[in-house]
Amino acid sequence: MTEDRKVKILSALSLTESQVERIKAVDHRIELHWYGRKDATRIPVDLWREAEILVTSGTPLPPPDQTPALKWIQYNFAGVDKDFLQEVHLRGGIKLTSASGTMVSQMGEYVMMALLMLGHKAPEMLRYQQQKLWPEHRIEKLEPVELRGSTVGIVGYGSIGREVARLLYPYGAKVLATKRDVMHPEDIGYVPEGLGDPMGNYFHRLYPDDALNAMLKDCDFVVVSPPLTAETYQMISTEQFAVMKPGAFLVNVSRGPVIDTDALIEAARSGKLGGAVLDVFEEEPLPAESPLWDTPNVVITPHIAGLSKKNMDTLIDLFVINIGRYLKGQEMYNLIDPELGY
Repeated sequence: MTEDRKVKILSALSLTESQVERIKAVDHRIELHWYGRKDATRIPVDLWREAEILVTSGTPLPPPDQTPALKWIQYNFAGVDKDFLQEVHLRGGIKLTSASGTMVSQMGEYVMMALLMLGHKAPEMLRYQQQKLWPEHRIEKLEPVELRGSTVGIVGYGSIGREVARLLYPYGAKVLATKRDVMHPEDIGYVPEGLGDPMGNYFHRLYPDDALNAMLKDCDFVVVSPPLTAETYQMISTEQFAVMKPGAFLVNVSRGPVIDTDALIEAARSGKLGGAVLDVFEEEPLPAESPLWDTPNVVITPHIAGLSKKNMDTLIDLFVINIGRYLKGQEMYNLIDPELGY
């Protein structure tokens, strides 16, 4: 790359002044243009033609002949919408990177909140409070399942699962996990300093994906965090609930279709599942008529596990690192494999 050639970056996300300065400070050749997420229709045609790098949450792209210079897209979510991924893949020659790793701090805290809430029977206690009821046989009904000494299974040992494992370590829980490639337990994606499990040190045993049932049968708690792909669609269904321990708890921060909703409802109503915290659903917003709302011991949150005031700042942390690697011709973090979908 020549020293005097401008590198035009287009952000379809709102940026603060400090974020703009951080991006520009990476290299003197950077020419940055930014528009709010809702202002994509105002982006000039000439800018689309000249933009080499795009930061977006899935802004509809102009026809390929109107983006001839586009070489790299930085997506601002960990999971990439399948339609957007397919659109980029069909164009060819465009690298796509995700924001995997940038939301692990808040999502790890959410999962820990959910595990503690389920294990310490918070849903039941809140129900008694709403009824203004001091329950009979409260010791038997509300005896907790503590994390210390329990086995927690993490379905999908990616950036979120690794942060959960790190947070579980001081609690004394036994951590099991599934991973597509168990021969490489290290994390090759973006890992914020001090977070996650970059070297694969926090699990007790790693299972290949096809050994999921073998892991589930030993778990007191199950955390679901794989990407949504053709292989993970409804990977937890009737068969998986059947092999779980009676009374096991489940937390889903992946995508709704990873779990068979009907099977989950049946497992919860039968008592096979001790409880669940769900942040993602097959249809969002979750319809008022969904039976999930009234399923015993199921806590519903409106897809907010990844929310934080720091989201854009943490995305920029990754983006400025990737810009530097891009300009040096190095491989960037979180490159999406179109065949795998993540």
